Amino acid sequence: MSSIALFDTLPNLPVKEALPRLLAALEDSTRIVLEAPPGAGKTTLVPLALLTVSWHNEGKIIMLEPRRLAAKAAAQRMAELLGESVGQTVGYRVRMERAVSNKTQIEVVTEGILTRLLQDDPTLEGIAAIIFDEFHERSLQADLGLALVLDAQTVLRPELRILVMSATLDAATVGQWLEAPVIRSEGRMFPVETHYISPAEVAAAGNRPIERLTNLMPKTIRQALTQHTDGDVLAFLPGLGEMRQVAQHLENKLPSNTQLHVLHGELSLAQQQAAIQPAAKGYRKVVLATSIAETSLTIEGVKIVVDSGFSRVPKFVTRTGLTTLATIPVSRAAADQRRGRAGRLGPGTCYRLWSQADQLQLPERQVPEICEADLSSLALELAIWGIKDITTLKWLDTPPTAALALARDLLLRLEAMDATGKATRHGKALAALGLAPRLGHLVMQGHELGFGSTACALAALLAERDILKPVETTRLNLLPDLHLRLELLAGQRPPTPGFITDENTLRRVREQARHLRQRLHEPDSQIQPDAVGLLTALAYPDRLAQRETSGRVRLVTGQRAALATELFSEAEFYGVAQLETTNQTRVLLAAPISKAEILQHFSYQLEQKQEVRWDDTANRIIARQITRLGALILEESNQTKPDPELVADVLLQALLEKGLDRLPWSDEAQRTRQRLAFLHQLEPERWPNVSDESLTSTASEWLRPHLVGLRSLEQVARLDFNELVLNDLSWEQRQEVDRLAPTHVTVPSSSRIAVDYSDISVPVLAVRLQEVFGMLDTPRIGGGKIPLLMHLLSPASRPVQVTRDLRSFWNTGYFEVRKDLRGRYPKHHWPDDPLSAPPTRGTKKRPG
Repeated sequence: MSSIALFDTLPNLPVKEALPRLLAALEDSTRIVLEAPPGAGKTTLVPLALLTVSWHNEGKIIMLEPRRLAAKAAAQRMAELLGESVGQTVGYRVRMERAVSNKTQIEVVTEGILTRLLQDDPTLEGIAAIIFDEFHERSLQADLGLALVLDAQTVLRPELRILVMSATLDAATVGQWLEAPVIRSEGRMFPVETHYISPAEVAAAGNRPIERLTNLMPKTIRQALTQHTDGDVLAFLPGLGEMRQVAQHLENKLPSNTQLHVLHGELSLAQQQAAIQPAAKGYRKVVLATSIAETSLTIEGVKIVVDSGFSRVPKFVTRTGLTTLATIPVSRAAADQRRGRAGRLGPGTCYRLWSQADQLQLPERQVPEICEADLSSLALELAIWGIKDITTLKWLDTPPTAALALARDLLLRLEAMDATGKATRHGKALAALGLAPRLGHLVMQGHELGFGSTACALAALLAERDILKPVETTRLNLLPDLHLRLELLAGQRPPTPGFITDENTLRRVREQARHLRQRLHEPDSQIQPDAVGLLTALAYPDRLAQRETSGRVRLVTGQRAALATELFSEAEFYGVAQLETTNQTRVLLAAPISKAEILQHFSYQLEQKQEVRWDDTANRIIARQITRLGALILEESNQTKPDPELVADVLLQALLEKGLDRLPWSDEAQRTRQRLAFLHQLEPERWPNVSDESLTSTASEWLRPHLVGLRSLEQVARLDFNELVLNDLSWEQRQEVDRLAPTHVTVPSSSRIAVDYSDISVPVLAVRLQEVFGMLDTPRIGGGKIPLLMHLLSPASRPVQVTRDLRSFWNTGYFEVRKDLRGRYPKHHWPDDPLSAPPTRGTKKRPG
């Protein structure tokens, strides 16, 4: 199909009138902001329109959607407009599912997929444009993805087009930040009549969201169905729990021609499609939905919206390092989005379950997720991208410093990042799994430990909602034991009284576990529930807990939490997966872990609080030790084998306090130091400084490593100090030491005479005079630069002459010395011509 023909076949949705302006702007600019109201058709028409431009040049168009359901629905709708099936020109990629082919030119993906595309190929080769749809939702992954794409565009792909689209975005601000033109589509919004409830009704409904919704939502839905004889109802609720409550109240209380559906991302595809598609002829439908239905999804037939006014968002608490789900009032922008769903197909009605006075108190916009979320995934992706200073990237809202620091600390604990901020091989591997860093670490570690199938099941379980739910919806979940849930997954446990299994969640958990096993090439082996405590602790090392009393535990951070420990046969330690911090800190999911497992698998985190000191009387180290992991006390004992590293520090300090000269230097080691000192004096840049001052200041480098494992002076005395001094020299340098600063010089008598380097400025060769008969010149060292100071000795080894000029001595001094020596040592040979006389070591009768 030609470009013109394709453009002409696009449906006449409101955004179509803005497409020529958008395409023209993309010819001149590589960054564009498009603002279009809900229902304008931007999600389906804009990607198709981009297929008609010349710069597209067969490159792919990637469009990001914040949710899997929206991504698949958008791809399906575009494929229908082209008269094709999904996977041909238009495809999608979401977690654990894809429908693409080598013909695919438009890919609709969820936001995490883009991050993986970037990390695998920062150049985004073969991609012409990236569209950020529904950017106003400001998800963490969208902010991260846009920051990385902008970086890639700036450095590697200046021709890459970036299009940011939204219905309720502050387009002018974003356009200024991106330095991009803003294209606006006025759209075609039908009027929506809006109803509020009175302050008295609000007060009577209760203060807690769940109370208000339980009282008001079912009544308002039934009222709307009665007052309006056509059109379907879309009701917005904060979460699945509220949806279940309202569904129970509506069950068997709706007209016979009205079908009840729920819509959330955890349903099967068939259930989701049933909620989205038009009701059968002659029927109406009521759809209970979360915020998933605010934007991209079009739910056919909706003319009535009932808005609870609440949404559920994750909030990260830097003080505790925990993420909790908070139910908060929606923003005005989100409320407008929800109301707009009633006016997409014609005039509609919106019922808001709050007063007009409350409306004025709503925040203008939702706080971006990046400002309130756990940033561990973001920090890991930045490390893989090679970013240490986050200010080098372009952020609409810069990640908070405190949350980022906590995230990096967690990544260090998980060994996903090193101390320099660089992603480790392990970190890259767990990021590639597409899981949160904690769960990725759980899967990778479990695989390495031989619990791969169990780890995949546990990670899938923790990534989803609880597979067990109380029969009574108002009852608190008092089953924190993860062990029994693994037994349930393994088919090893009968039904639990008072609880039912959520079959949809169980199906998703098993599907995700199977997907993870395939990724790891892990066989579908038997789940081992007894490993769950260890695996949980590996994923949440900062939540290890120790029982203090029945019903209370102390976390590794020192924080205390409620836990029905009697349900675990009074185990001493627990791996904790989920905590609640509303009124009090309460453990929601946990499993026992043994002390032996902690000691084995967390040994690198154990702190041994020791009293380690030097005992002068015994001349050895004395040590006591407490083994702890954070605030958890594991062992208290007299330490017979203290940490050798810590002992080495104390031993080194004790030796230095005694003074370097008190070390057990051997004669050979002292001579080696003197020779090196002589060479250092000649060439300071080439030879090490081995003075007392220098060796003292560098003792941690040359001496401390050899103290590890020692505890007494007797053991220190066994060290080869001569080798320690030479340790940092290369093989070539060691040969040079012997050549430039020899230990001995061979004289004419064939004796090897030791060179004395006591005074490094004047090395001495002390030799008996008779042994150097025939030696004309003074021996030189240091590559011939330095003449030795010769101490010429009598037969009794007493100095008779000191000289550096042996030739001059033979010419003048020798004859004076000869007179004295002939009288004192008549048995020795004193020739008239010492240069031609044979050298000797003894007397005339015994020349030696």
